[in-house]
Amino acid sequence: MTRVYVTGGNGFLGSSVVSGLAAANGTELVVSGDVRDPSRTVPDVVYERADITRREELVEQFRTHRIDTVVHLAAIMNPGPHITREQEYLVDVEGTRNVLEACLATGVKRVVVSSSGAAYGYHADNPAWITESDALRGNPEFAYSDHKRIVEGLLAHARSEHPELEQVIFRIGTILGATVDNQITALFERRRVLAVAGSDSPFVFIWDEDVVACMVRAATDGPAGIYNLAGDGAVTVHELAAVLGKKLLTLPAWLLTAALAVAKPLRLTRYGPEQVGFLRYRPVLSNARLKDEFGYTPSRTSRQALEAWKAARAAA
Repeated sequence: MTRVYVTGGNGFLGSSVVSGLAAANGTELVVSGDVRDPSRTVPDVVYERADITRREELVEQFRTHRIDTVVHLAAIMNPGPHITREQEYLVDVEGTRNVLEACLATGVKRVVVSSSGAAYGYHADNPAWITESDALRGNPEFAYSDHKRIVEGLLAHARSEHPELEQVIFRIGTILGATVDNQITALFERRRVLAVAGSDSPFVFIWDEDVVACMVRAATDGPAGIYNLAGDGAVTVHELAAVLGKKLLTLPAWLLTAALAVAKPLRLTRYGPEQVGFLRYRPVLSNARLKDEFGYTPSRTSRQALEAWKAARAAA
């Protein structure tokens, strides 16, 4: 029987993973760690208040509940206006360090980590299709991307020094689902879709139920390893606009950069000039290893995930 602890278990993805784990055969106990009280609870799940920035709390809870598998989902993806870069680092990087150290101190056998395609970085010379063997370069100007790169460095060091702790790492594409509502989908809700002249700006999407299914399998079965988690294919910004039935607003990179450089200090937008790179050079993830080695084929392609999200929004 697998005894699983989930960090960030009260978040959008975490609560779904907890539900999936609770229903999985061979899972005796799921302990959900979160700094808040759980807003949605699942029967037969033990909920603990925990803060991943406090290593001692994690060690105590892992020991108390005799945890053998940890699913680490806690991270700051959409920081509020009052969250500093230092606070993000404390949770994203130091929090992960604490999780790993607590795993090693208590004999946890496997850790499953939600990384991101953002760890590869947004670069003009990215390969057309990025595989798990490609370099993780991140972007210092994007806290989330930079922190995921650093976190993966911590994980690589742990694999080298402590092979007894199995790792399953998912580098996740853009998650869509029937109720997903975040800063990415907010771009799709606008009257026109923003495009940068000369760039296809491709997206790779993954349906949220596929992410949950992979997390549950990784925690209860399946091979260790590193896997890009994305649906088949990619959707260019032109295809995205066509699917959404919206017109494109195409601007040259220099003009968009200049406009954001003026608008952000005036608080007319939350986005700065660094956002232009995010729009132009998104990493396009190959999911061949996910299918061939992990043994999971996503239920929806990138385009089908977008179409399903659109249908769900229309029906809401």
